[in-house]
Amino acid sequence: MKHAAARNPEQTPRFWRDDALPFIEARAIADGREVCYARHSHAHFSIGAITAGRSIYVHEQSKFEVTAGTVVLMNPADVHACNPIDDQPWSYLMLYVETPWLTDLQHQLGFSADLEFRRFSTTHLHDAKLYRDLTVLYEILVDEQQDVLCKHSAAVEFFSDLQLRLNPAEQPLREPNFKLERAADFIREHCTDMLSLDDICAAAQLSASYLIRAFKQHYGMTPHAFLVNQRIQFARERLRGGQLIADVALECGFADQAHFQRAFKQHLAMTPGQYRG
Repeated sequence: MKHAAARNPEQTPRFWRDDALPFIEARAIADGREVCYARHSHAHFSIGAITAGRSIYVHEQSKFEVTAGTVVLMNPADVHACNPIDDQPWSYLMLYVETPWLTDLQHQLGFSADLEFRRFSTTHLHDAKLYRDLTVLYEILVDEQQDVLCKHSAAVEFFSDLQLRLNPAEQPLREPNFKLERAADFIREHCTDMLSLDDICAAAQLSASYLIRAFKQHYGMTPHAFLVNQRIQFARERLRGGQLIADVALECGFADQAHFQRAFKQHLAMTPGQYRG
């Protein structure tokens, strides 16, 4: 990799990772002229979005011009490169996903467990919904106010949708609704705990990919949103009992009082202080 002379010290590449989610990393480049690549490949799956400008995308033996709004996909071991056109400014974001995690997700979605990673035939596409969903996932991942369950759930939802749309299995798995009810009951009973996606899946005996999709379809919200809602209902009872807002925020499982205040207002259109009166 070579680097051009710095143009703006504030445009340092932004890289995100979290030890609690070791299967995924994220990166955003504000000025693509600063990071030029030779042809290379990765052991992981990569997906990215051109967020401004345009560039040249080299994939295996093909070469394309990609513009803002384009999503690019790179299977493990695909040789690729993406570089500026005549030193024109461009920007992008990328997600890097460990192949074993994505392969397991494919199995959950209906692929035979003895199959290795199923490659995507699509190398790039200009699709408004996919672009929006990818950028939303990126923002969730890098948001320090979002907890691990929210980030993990968002990743499972996005990559499940990506698989089903671009690389569908022939017979997606189906599960009875009583397992979804079991998941909801588990969340209700443990809403003040630091739940993980794995905790909920184990309690309901459901795969993560099915839980995320079917729970939202059945209840109208993701498991994480359902958890936050249960915490707010719990908080209302405590606030009516006269407890201090800071104590309630801690008891309900929120990271801090500011996070609690924001979630409470989103649900009830008033602050905890206004509600308690």
